[in-house]
Amino acid sequence: MGPAGKAPGAGAAVPEPVGHPRGRIFEDPDASSRGRLVPDRLPDVSVVVPTYNERDTLPELVQALHRALGEGYEVVVVDDSSPDGTADLARELARSYPVRVVQRPGRHGLGSAVLEGARAASGSVVVVMDADLSHPPDAVPRLVETVRSGADVAVGSRYAPGGGIRAWPLHRRLMSRVAVVLARWWLREKVQDPVSGFFAVRRELLLDPHLHGLGYKILLEVLRRNRGRRVVEVPYVFTDRRGGRSKLRPREVWDYLRLLWRLRRTGP
Repeated sequence: MGPAGKAPGAGAAVPEPVGHPRGRIFEDPDASSRGRLVPDRLPDVSVVVPTYNERDTLPELVQALHRALGEGYEVVVVDDSSPDGTADLARELARSYPVRVVQRPGRHGLGSAVLEGARAASGSVVVVMDADLSHPPDAVPRLVETVRSGADVAVGSRYAPGGGIRAWPLHRRLMSRVAVVLARWWLREKVQDPVSGFFAVRRELLLDPHLHGLGYKILLEVLRRNRGRRVVEVPYVFTDRRGGRSKLRPREVWDYLRLLWRLRRTGP
């Protein structure tokens, strides 16, 4: 149930889209009459959630974020036209929670989705997290507070002291470790978890026109472009996805290797 006491209805009307570069932001032109939650002021925090077939876990994520953040936030769902209707469900959730939807035609990848969401966001602090509940919503306030306290980037870290991984297959753990070793060695990156998909950042850093959003490790590109900025690692425990299927395919691995090569070649 949402804060207004209503659960999203299956027969809800779909709001009309407003044009947006490389995507479409769905806004309700008459939100007050249709029961959509209207904030009293612009949010300070925008949680950007890239999605592709995440219908099973998105409602629980949105509800958990509301419990964790309460007010002064928005959830920006960036959906690559999921066949399972994730975008439609997100628009239904927007009737009870501060959710906005950017729906993009086709499948363009996680990195570019994060950049798209940052452009659509209203908050000065942007949190990036997955929709599959592998990133704990109750850790989001710690990331936000770290940025508000002076950090430019707060990295949710599995490998910093106090962090960890739970219920993840061995082959995924090995792949993650290899990705970290490559990034730290090839790019001389000091952050212990530079490939984390869970982080908070000052929004202006994601508006850098030189960010390409190649592949699914956008944090690595942000760190490389912002050497000298204050980066703080916030330990958390990663758990395997609670629903849906992994999006990791050979294409994503290849894009990661291309990203490493590009970042090494071009520098900060």
